[in-house]
Amino acid sequence: MKLDYVSSSPTDLSAEDKAVYERVQKRRGVGGFLPLDLTLLHSPKLADVACQTTSVRFVFAAALINKAWFEWKHHAPLLEAAEGFTAEMFAVIEQLNPADQGPLSDRQWAVLRYSDAMTKDVLIPDDIFKDLQLVGFNEKEIVEITLTCTTYNMVSRFLVALDVGEANSSPPNLGSNLETGQMG
Repeated sequence: MKLDYVSSSPTDLSAEDKAVYERVQKRRGVGGFLPLDLTLLHSPKLADVACQTTSVRFVFAAALINKAWFEWKHHAPLLEAAEGFTAEMFAVIEQLNPADQGPLSDRQWAVLRYSDAMTKDVLIPDDIFKDLQLVGFNEKEIVEITLTCTTYNMVSRFLVALDVGEANSSPPNLGSNLETGQMG
């Protein structure tokens, strides 16, 4: 690592940054922080965005559309472990062109549509962009959502181009999650 990892138990945090540490720690569970977390936590606000269920959704848009199965398989457990996220919600996310939002919240549906549009077409239709605003995302959050989605698209294309993990020929078993309880 070219940077020092941040401390997993710093003492000089603002209340806001401390809350971010606690959220990331809670999402990781008993395994504790990953090296990625201890790098992202140099910027707690970005770490918080990167680790949210909403952000994890971007991975799935990019992975599914770009067939980045290495990325899909490594992130499915994160979404599966996300508090409040169900197999029924995952069933909507794993569709290339979902017809409706199913059990997703309006915010999750808006992010799904936005990330899918960014991954497929780059130019975002006005109605999809406006939906982000209508469900309550502010300008700062829309910038963060856009940057996060852009980053995951770059990573997915890198993984597929180089066949990282030799995963290109091993797609996940999509559509089986409701029967087995397994996501991805």
